[in-house]
Amino acid sequence: MEINSLVFTGQLLKDPPYNVDTGLLNVTENFDSQYATDKKLGFIYAPERTLFRLWAPVASRIELILFNHLYEDEAEHIVMKQTAPGTFEVEVLRDLDNTAYKFGVFYPDGNYVETTDPYAIAATSNGERSVVVDLSKTNPKKWNQRMPAFTASTDAVIYEASVRDFTMAESSGATNRGKFLGVIEEGTTSPAGLTTGLDYLKEMGITHLQLMPMYDFETVNEENQTEKYNWGYDPQNYNVPEGSYATDARDPKTRIREMKQMIQGLHDAGIRVIMDVVYNHVYDPDSHPFELVAPGYYFRRNAVGSLSNGTGVGNDTASEREMMKKYILNSVKYWTKEYHIDGFRFDLMGIHDVDTMNAVRDTLDEIDPSIIVLGEGWNLNTSLAEERRATSINARQMPRIAHFNDAMRTAIKGSDMDGAFDTGFISGKPFMEQWIAINQQGGLFYPQDIAGYQQPDQMVQYVEAHDNHTLYDKLVINMAHDDERTRTRRHLLASTLGLLAQGIPFVHAGQEFLRTKQGHENTYNQSDEINKMDWDRRDTKRKEVAYMQGLIRLRHSEPLFRMRSSEEIAKHMEVLQADYYQIVWQLENETDLYYVFFNGNGDPRYFRIEEDNFELLVHDCQVTLDNPRVWIDTDEIKVEGFSTTVLHKKK
Repeated sequence: MEINSLVFTGQLLKDPPYNVDTGLLNVTENFDSQYATDKKLGFIYAPERTLFRLWAPVASRIELILFNHLYEDEAEHIVMKQTAPGTFEVEVLRDLDNTAYKFGVFYPDGNYVETTDPYAIAATSNGERSVVVDLSKTNPKKWNQRMPAFTASTDAVIYEASVRDFTMAESSGATNRGKFLGVIEEGTTSPAGLTTGLDYLKEMGITHLQLMPMYDFETVNEENQTEKYNWGYDPQNYNVPEGSYATDARDPKTRIREMKQMIQGLHDAGIRVIMDVVYNHVYDPDSHPFELVAPGYYFRRNAVGSLSNGTGVGNDTASEREMMKKYILNSVKYWTKEYHIDGFRFDLMGIHDVDTMNAVRDTLDEIDPSIIVLGEGWNLNTSLAEERRATSINARQMPRIAHFNDAMRTAIKGSDMDGAFDTGFISGKPFMEQWIAINQQGGLFYPQDIAGYQQPDQMVQYVEAHDNHTLYDKLVINMAHDDERTRTRRHLLASTLGLLAQGIPFVHAGQEFLRTKQGHENTYNQSDEINKMDWDRRDTKRKEVAYMQGLIRLRHSEPLFRMRSSEEIAKHMEVLQADYYQIVWQLENETDLYYVFFNGNGDPRYFRIEEDNFELLVHDCQVTLDNPRVWIDTDEIKVEGFSTTVLHKKK
């Protein structure tokens, strides 16, 4: 075997700021200027040679460990050379495709650890070793270029699902249940013979499928998927697909190839893919490569030296530091270019800093400006100044980055916190009407002391997501004495308030058939029985599914329901009433007029309108866009209890 050791010809910095007593780097203000690198990290593969590069500013010595077999211990240790302060490299002159590797890190105090590559793009089962792969050999036969640019984020309808949950139920009819390939099986049906899976998504009319974590996460045994359940918000290898979703977790290339196949299959169906990314924390910082190669650098610490814990899971990454920022930017760029990802949902985005999120937006714009960036802009107690956090209150500093609008969600159904006993507009809480109407206007007139929204493309309008109780289960808690008909009507009213609002609409998988998780709140580690998509329930809720499909179709059919700027909204949308559990607004341009009525009362309400012929597009929990009923020469409209009515006429 031939080795090229790349030697640094400049002057190495002596005595890196490493505290032998604490085992941590002293990250001073000028640390990044001395040690950060803009070179590509990880490995650079060619059939005749592979270059390995690791950033490890704490190390006194680095060894590349090359394993002779993926799952055997026999290995070669090759000393790497420091070619710049904190940067180590070595080039191996032979074909290393499908070769497992790790790094041996020697600390200044004499300690030694072995770690996987923070920049790994392939791994053995359960992420125990990094693997060199020739990515050209992982492309599916039909692997094409990126989809054409999307029109505008406000034209999107986002549908959130888990790879595992989507087809895990036997009633899904899928063969590859709980796998990447299961998502794109065609021709699958429920026990009643109705469409499931990919065909169902096409029928729904969604534009973007947001998939919960599908990078390599820690708490599921990839070789025995059903042994334990987890959503995957416990990152292990950020740039490696999750092995439990592959048909063969032990083959490093299979998970890459099958994830690409899934994305290609969705693209062929006209559906784009949003990836849920969790750069804000790791599962176990002590054993994560971030901490092993640069202890004390990648994670924020409090003044007393303990780990910052704004995430609530024990650690917060430090995106404001150059190499963490670089990591996030390189990661989203890699997923976008190599896997053709169409959007990114940033978990706990408020942990990150504004500058990094704007840099994410700029990085993706260089590839495709229509890539959607959205995230949770919650203001969390992390060790970063509030004005620097990527929170919704700072949204005005982050154009074209969308935030989950929890304000409207809470006004519609009540808070999800403290047992979910709080109520909202749909469940009898008073004085929510004006606040909902303001939120439905997509950033127009939005109070800047609550959130800094300026445009509709900064607001994700939703009433349910994977977190907390499903809307149905919350209604069971809030309105325990409701009969099923009443509960259903409240549910559909809530969904309509979100879907017809200006902004980016978002639907949780199964929301359209009143998904239940049997009353469980945070089901991140519950069983498949609780988390799986219940396609039998879809069979029994056909009318509700048809209603949601109709609303999506209505939104697609009329640009007035998905305006792209606050200026447009100010010109074409007017709130006419917002009181007494009633919200009424109109949309109007040169050719069309729409009246939209939301009735949060349990009994009908009557509204006066000008006398004319109106098409009744939405009424009494039904949507009729083809040959709608026409109300002739009427000046009054009846809106049934807990429902929405939409009238339309050509001018």
